[in-house]
Amino acid sequence: MILYNEQNRTLTLHTQRTTYQMKADRRGVLLHLYYGPRVEEADLSGLLQYADRGFSPNPSGSGEDRTYSLDTLPQEYSTCGVGDFRLHSAEVEQADGSLLLDLRYAGHAILPGKYALEGLPAFFGEGWETLSVTLRDPCSGVEAELLYGVDEADDLITRAVRLTNRGTEPVALCRVMSLCLDFNRADLDFVTFNGGHVKERHLDRAPLRPGEQSVGSVRGTSSHQHNPFVILCEHDAGEDHGVCYGAALLYSGNFLAAAERSQFDDARLVMGIHPYHFRWTLDPRESFTAPEAALVCSPDGLTPMTHRFHRAIREKLIRDPYGGKRRPVLINNWEATEFHFDEEKLVAIAREGAALGMELFVMDDGWFGKRDSDFSGLGDWTVNEKKLPGGLEALAPRIRELGMQFGIWVEPEMVSEDSELYRAHPDWALGAPHRPQTQGRSQLVLDFSRQEVRDHIYAALRQVLDSAKAAYVKWDMNRSLTDVWSAAIPAGRQGEVYHRYVLGVYDLLERFRRDYPDLLIEGCSGGGGRFDAGMLYYTPQIWCSDNTDAIDRLRIQCGTTFCYPVSSVGAHVSAVPNGQTGRYTPMETRGVAAMCGTFGYEMDLGKCTDEEKEVVREQVRTFKKRAVLIHQGDYYRLTDPFRNTAYAAWAHVSTDKREALVSLVTGSTTAALPFIVLRLRGLDPDLRYRIDGGERVCGGAALMHAGISFPLIPGDYQARQVYLTAVE
Repeated sequence: MILYNEQNRTLTLHTQRTTYQMKADRRGVLLHLYYGPRVEEADLSGLLQYADRGFSPNPSGSGEDRTYSLDTLPQEYSTCGVGDFRLHSAEVEQADGSLLLDLRYAGHAILPGKYALEGLPAFFGEGWETLSVTLRDPCSGVEAELLYGVDEADDLITRAVRLTNRGTEPVALCRVMSLCLDFNRADLDFVTFNGGHVKERHLDRAPLRPGEQSVGSVRGTSSHQHNPFVILCEHDAGEDHGVCYGAALLYSGNFLAAAERSQFDDARLVMGIHPYHFRWTLDPRESFTAPEAALVCSPDGLTPMTHRFHRAIREKLIRDPYGGKRRPVLINNWEATEFHFDEEKLVAIAREGAALGMELFVMDDGWFGKRDSDFSGLGDWTVNEKKLPGGLEALAPRIRELGMQFGIWVEPEMVSEDSELYRAHPDWALGAPHRPQTQGRSQLVLDFSRQEVRDHIYAALRQVLDSAKAAYVKWDMNRSLTDVWSAAIPAGRQGEVYHRYVLGVYDLLERFRRDYPDLLIEGCSGGGGRFDAGMLYYTPQIWCSDNTDAIDRLRIQCGTTFCYPVSSVGAHVSAVPNGQTGRYTPMETRGVAAMCGTFGYEMDLGKCTDEEKEVVREQVRTFKKRAVLIHQGDYYRLTDPFRNTAYAAWAHVSTDKREALVSLVTGSTTAALPFIVLRLRGLDPDLRYRIDGGERVCGGAALMHAGISFPLIPGDYQARQVYLTAVE
């Protein structure tokens, strides 16, 4: 619900449980008044405080009034160079070379439905309202349209910004944040999700300290190192208590998320495209649209925040070709064969998978061009018929005859120097002339800012998909961007290349979605290097990490679930010893960990013992029975795997609270093992639940307050699952 009070010039956004309010003051500055648990006050202007603060300047026309300063007031979209020294939202180089921007309220509109962003991902669906607020710099004519989407039922507020040059001379955008959020308090923790390749999205939490704290990426992708999702929360906030603010950026390139605790002990959060190497020229009447950011405020802790993000992303961001139904259990050949396979080896792996109940075979890297290692072949999307005589037209039907769908791995954004494509079009790779190019994984990055490059890749991959009648594509991207210079863009506009690259990736993915609506695309960037809400708009699931070690995955997957739904988390069972850690974990444990995701296998099933195959067969049966509960239910973190190394536990609870699946994995064993009693969450206290289909029945209140005991589990890295169903 969006309300405007003309008398006090306040705009109020209500969701079911939260309120967001702003005010156009007497000077035309759009001030931020409040975002938090729902309140019914029509005007919260009383929260504003005015005082003469030394070295906080006053706007022109203030006269003797020294109490009014942009440096002390909470703002809806902070400006640059005109008196606010805190984190600014936009920086514009004007035609005269000045970096001054003074945005004042010029009007607003309340519209039914949800705004859309051309060429960019955005939430969609029913039940939205849109607020458009226009701010204008009276000196230059630069105009900012602040867009707010309000999803009342899901407690979601989205924000985006469109800057337009209404002047008569070109200007350059040097910084454009999508989100600015001011708080009249600083007693908050800043929670971020950090790590690196094969150790993504580990939770880090620390109190706001004076000055700026930030995470971001300048790698051309959202990165393994930091994720474009952050939380600000009260110091004592936990899973079920405390006010929490979650902010997610729907963007897959360079980003910045920064929080500042000011000299007056208030706080500001900004989020958007990283200003590193960003400079976008706006000619007169041209516009630039910044990516969307999504906000959830939970008055009741981290878990409700998680649930609201999960539901909104599943239902109003992800465009799932399966429509929320169970996706197929897959077997991928990579860890079994790497580059070294032929048709018979692939068919043998698929045959084993089909016998164990798997439904999708995915042929990974090595099937195209001169691709026997990662030194050559990328960009040449034609079948290597030495490995696959007769091509995909011969292989794919053999897979389908086994009752399995056929899927394929591609890396469209990359090119090898040793490839026919690079020899024909060396200028199609990012890189400045007369400079050596930096390699990553022995490959270069194609310039996806160029339409002709995207058209070529699209045509080549269409032939591949059509010849294979593929049902699934794993879209990989295995290096960070360097040498970011485009031969197709003028020298003065090279600061646009990073963003144009991301727009090009989105454009190509959208074309495949349009022309292959039933195709399931799984995103990947060395695992979790581009795991963000922007990519989920195009790829309903993303390979969570190249680290398939079940114990490491407990932390990686837990961190991921604070924002992103379980149905989006690519997770597989792989062979032991694990390729990343050398660790041995039981097959049962690997299966339990992978079930907290999309679920599949990466191993040579022919090397499994009969006993292991029976375990796999039972895991596949279990997942098929529980997939809807796991993917569509509410997810609960029952322990903190970042602090508790003795065991990790989590639960999936159906939205009607009539069934639940509880999973537990232990750490390395010790003598005198502790007893484990888990206090469950999310059940109906008034229902009674049958445990694992047996005779034992317990009340929901007892299971949540007293708990459920697990027997002593000797041995390293053991796993247990308990299924609860309501008794009529």
